[in-house]
Formats: sequence, structure tokens, C-alpha cells
Amino acid sequence: MVTRPLRADQFALLQHRRRTCKARYPKHSRRPLASTRGAQTLTFALPFSRTARNSKPLEVIGTYDPIPKKDSYDESGKLHKDIRLDVDRAKYWVGVGAQPTDTVWRFLSMLGILEPKYRPKAKNPPPPLQTDSTTTTSI
Repeated sequence: MVTRPLRADQFALLQHRRRTCKARYPKHSRRPLASTRGAQTLTFALPFSRTARNSKPLEVIGTYDPIPKKDSYDESGKLHKDIRLDVDRAKYWVGVGAQPTDTVWRFLSMLGILEPKYRPKAKNPPPPLQTDSTTTTSI
């Protein structure tokens, strides 16, 4: 492969692209919904934040099946929801700076990867003002 030197205008354009296009890592981790009739599964995917919603993700790190099923390894007969997540890759992407959505954050906090986000509790409303019944207005 033969490379030739860049012209001054090509080099300036390349430098401009390097400075402005810093999106090397995905900004958000989305959970696209892949569903069939009657059964739905969630996929933990890492797309770039500047790509289209339905574009191919950079990496798929797990799936979640919200429909409880019997586990073949558990003999108690309890129903379990299936969560499959590559924990090492999830830790890597969070460490690199990927920003998970609230739902993905909840799953990662259940697995101990992130600290849980708590919703702020509503403050107690102040008691109603007491009106003084002795004061009357004359018309």
C-alpha cells in the first residue's frame, strides 16, 4: 500500500475532524426491545449516541427475559426471570464513560456494578394555614 502525503487543505480538514469528533465511545447504553407475539425480551446494547435509533449497536452485552420461567437447575419449582449480562464488558463500558439509561442503571445496580439511584422522596406538604374566625369584614 502506497501512501502519499496530504495536501495542506486535507490535513487541516483531518485535524478539524479529530478535534470535533470525539465520540469514540457510546454515550448511552440503550435497551432495545426485541419482541415476538406474546413474549418480549430486552437486549442491553451499546450504540453510539449520534447514530440512528434502529442502527446496529456497537456491542450487545446482555439480554433480559421478563417472563418468569421454571429454572431447570432449581428443584424447588420457583419461577425465575432470565438476566444474562457480560459483567466484565459492562464494567468496562461504565468505566470508559458510557451513560446507562435509568432502566439499565437499575439492572446494573441489582448486579452490584453501579450504586443504586434513589428517587427523591416527596417532601411533606406544609400544614394548611389557620384562618382566624374572630375577624370579620364589614361591607
